[in-house]
Amino acid sequence: MSEFCMVLSTAPSCQAAEEIAREIVSGELAACVQIVPLHRSVYRWKGQLCSDEEALMLIKTTTAAYAQLEAAIRGLHSYEVPEIVRLDLSGGSQPYLEWLRESVRAPDGGSAPGSPETRPLPRER
Repeated sequence: MSEFCMVLSTAPSCQAAEEIAREIVSGELAACVQIVPLHRSVYRWKGQLCSDEEALMLIKTTTAAYAQLEAAIRGLHSYEVPEIVRLDLSGGSQPYLEWLRESVRAPDGGSAPGSPETRPLPRER
């Protein structure tokens, strides 16, 4: 298993994506979040065909921090079922990967930012 991963997640707006990004980076669950401005997503939700604008987040983190990061995204997100997709990284620039390693704290078992213990339940999509 790789030590590093990238997590893909969408948000209903750039502002919502930035709020999530600031929480997870300031909580040291991710080294960096790139926000790709609004794009159109077409998907099926509860039997209905839907089409909405969303912002895409490209989240760089460690595999050790992934579980806490996922919990944080779930707690911070407005969607009932947010997109959270983990892609393990097979390599990269060593100086960049070292910076990533130093920027993400080791899991400590405590509550992640936005975890259910600290945030309201997410709303439906």
